[in-house]
This record gives sequence, structure tokens and C-alpha cells, in this order.
Amino acid sequence: MSLLDTKNAYFDRLFSDPELKWLGQNTNHVPQHPAVAAAMHAAVDAENFHAYAPPAGMEALRAAIVADLRLPGAQALVTDGAVAALALICRAFARPGTTFVTTDPGWKWPLQFAAQNGAEVIEIPIYGPEWNFRLSPERLAEVVDERTAIIYLVDPNNPLGITYTAEEIGAFAAIAREVGAILIHDSTYRDFAEGHTPASMIYPEGAVTVVSFSKWLGLAGMRVGALVAYPELMDRIAPFSTAPLGASVIAQAAALAGLGVKDEWMAEVQQIQRHNQALIKQAVDALPGFAMPVYPSHGNFVVVECIEAGLRPEALVAEFQTAGIMIRQGTYHTPRFGDRFIKVSTTVPTAWVEAFCALLPQMAARAKTRTDIPPLF
Repeated sequence: MSLLDTKNAYFDRLFSDPELKWLGQNTNHVPQHPAVAAAMHAAVDAENFHAYAPPAGMEALRAAIVADLRLPGAQALVTDGAVAALALICRAFARPGTTFVTTDPGWKWPLQFAAQNGAEVIEIPIYGPEWNFRLSPERLAEVVDERTAIIYLVDPNNPLGITYTAEEIGAFAAIAREVGAILIHDSTYRDFAEGHTPASMIYPEGAVTVVSFSKWLGLAGMRVGALVAYPELMDRIAPFSTAPLGASVIAQAAALAGLGVKDEWMAEVQQIQRHNQALIKQAVDALPGFAMPVYPSHGNFVVVECIEAGLRPEALVAEFQTAGIMIRQGTYHTPRFGDRFIKVSTTVPTAWVEAFCALLPQMAARAKTRTDIPPLF
């Protein structure tokens, strides 16, 4: 069986299990807002899907995305999820002889996109109290130069859950401007943060803000996101699109409806997921060898360190799967630090988190002696 088949079969087994508790992919499983569900049903009932959507997205949705970010004069390009937006930006700017600078840990797929385009990937380690689990402007300045084509900042950071201040974003933007680099501000988790400043607000000529509807609105399977930039920069990016026929019309209808009820929706979602974070913190604090290095998290997930417990994160992931609970091993995000932690999603029914917390001591004890770990992705 090929690696592709092995990986796909793994996720197909998870997806096909109606009882699975999804605590591993930062997906949002809070029951959908009625207005969003109604918009999707209306799009299907009207059979709007027979026609292609506008190539950059429906105008109403584009305008609503820009308004939500408070970036007047900017433009949005709607994509098949944020990952497609990130791939597009990497195609536009990553080249042989250039560098792509980011943090470790972070989100791995843009690193692969940049490398596939011939860029050298430079990862700045931030996992550890010595770095306060975050990138500093001084450390960024040490590694960028005239070869740097892209600085990729995940904010809030996935998986750590830290977020950057307006002052830090301003410092990063100044560094990018000095060397002429594009600053990708991956803001997938911005809606869970306490305060968030889009880099495009500070560095309009060189920053691209990427947003997603997968996490805050729970549309992961619908595949809708966007990149936002000012017109001159957008004109440099858009020609590299490989999706000239537009994103899903049903997903766009859902996204537009979601933006219309966002304040109401996010108040409920935040209350649920912050409560879930507190439950996990309580369970982790009671278990020797476990710790939460970042709390509260500004994402819809938390990192749980288990290295001092004397077990492999992969073993703990495998044990939880026997109980119908999916969590994520640290190596998904970072080979360098992945042996230290697991990641647990929090935009889920509280009963799922309660099940995770109740089983954690038992699963940890079993994981310490487990050696037959199946392939994980």
C-alpha cells in the first residue's frame, strides 16, 4: 500500500466513525448557528451550485471579510480553505535562491509549499521557556537578509496558542519592510485571541493576511478561506491562482451568513472552549509529569506536555484512539520538539473534553508501556 493510501485510509477510518470525538484537528464541533445552516440549505435548494462562483469570490463575501478585518481599501480573494491561500502566496513569491523564514513549531504545510518552489526554509525555534514560547523581533532580525522572500507568522500560533501584540506585529513588519520580504500573517485562529492586529494594517504594501472559516465557524469540510491584501500586492499574487473558477458557492453562502451572526456565535463558542480549556488544565495539573506550558491558549486548542511522564506522545494518541478519542501528537507540528507534547482541541462538546480528562490518567499509564504504535498522521 502506498503512503497516500495508508494516510487516506487512516483518516477515512476516523471520518467514518460517527461516534469519534474529534479533539485533534482544531475543528469546531459546536452545533451550527441556524442562520448558517439555513444559508447552506437555501443554496442547495436553489441549486446555485450549477454555476461557477466568481473567481475571486462573491462580492458580498469579499466585502464582509475585509470589513471584519477592519482593512478599508483592501481586497479579499476567496479560496478553498486557508491552505489554498497559503499555497497561492508561496507560488507567487518562493523561488530558488530565496529563503522562507518561520517558527518552529508552526504549521507545516506552507513550509512544504515553499520548499517545493525551491526556497530554503529557515525555522526559528520558539518552543521553550527560554524563548517564552514566542518569536522575538531580535531573533527574527538575526536570520533575515536580502534573500528572504517570505516571513511566515502563524498568529495565534498553532500549536502553542500564543498571540502577538500590536507592538510585536509592528516590529515584525518593520523587519520585513527593511529586507523587502512578504509577511504572511496566518490569522486562522484570530477569532479566539484576546486582541489581534492584522499585519496588513501596518505593512499594507507587503503583508498578506490569511483567514479561515474552518475553525471559528466550523466549516472545515466545506473548504472556504481567503487571503486579504491591498490592491498593488494582490495584483502580484492573483495571477498565480490555480482556481480560476471560484470556491464552493454553498461554502461561500455559509461563510457570508456566519459573518452576519459572528458576534453572537463567537460569544457562545468562546464560552464553551474556554471552559473546556479550564477542564483540561485542572486534569493536567493533577497528573504527575504533565503540564500545560501556555494557558490560556489564544487558539481553540491547548498543548499538553507529557515528556516528564516518561511516555511517547504517539503512544498516548494511540491509546486514546482505542477509546474513540482523537488527539494529535506533537511531531505533526515539529520533529524537533514533537516528543514533548500532545495537542487537544477545545471547540467541541464539553462532554467530549470531560471524557478525555476522565481517561487521561488511565491512558497515560497504558501509554508508558505501549510499543506497538500504528502509523499516525
